[in-house]
Amino acid sequence: MNYLASVRKQFEYYKLLGEQTMQQLPEEALFWQYNPESNSIATIVKHLWGNMLSRWTDFLTTDGEKEWRNREAEFANDLQTKQEVLARWNEGWQCLLTVLDSLQEADLGKEVFIRNMGCTVVEAINRQLAHYPYHIGQIVFIGKMVLDGQWQSLSIPKGTSATYNANKFTLPKRTEHFTDELLKKPQS
Repeated sequence: MNYLASVRKQFEYYKLLGEQTMQQLPEEALFWQYNPESNSIATIVKHLWGNMLSRWTDFLTTDGEKEWRNREAEFANDLQTKQEVLARWNEGWQCLLTVLDSLQEADLGKEVFIRNMGCTVVEAINRQLAHYPYHIGQIVFIGKMVLDGQWQSLSIPKGTSATYNANKFTLPKRTEHFTDELLKKPQS
């Protein structure tokens, strides 16, 4: 599997985790904050959206920190509905995935800039592949806190690891990517 296909699957996997979390939550939970210093899911989504648009717009030709980006405003949440949160979520991911789909293997060694610091395309992608899951982990954690006993696990539920692993090892070895199975599941 080539790097671009692999990295796209990784991004899609983390996108799916965020979506599966938000699907479980009532609208008001998207705006819940543990305390005034913490971010709500809506705020995290707004930050991801701003970062994605800035980093991926004109990815190969302009600095990833766009002059029009107002990072500070991303943390002053003004989103009011689940529909607005999901619209920002989808817009950011669409920008990212469209660029990934347009890249060629020959682009991977090219130099791009983020905040006037040069890096290869691979380094820029890896930077975001570390950044976005960091925040999606926060989204999942907030979802688990809010739903408490109503939370539906997005991975192997506690207490079922042995059974899960036993079932996996009864199957023949497969060469597909670990996300292939997860990304094929129909969304409810």
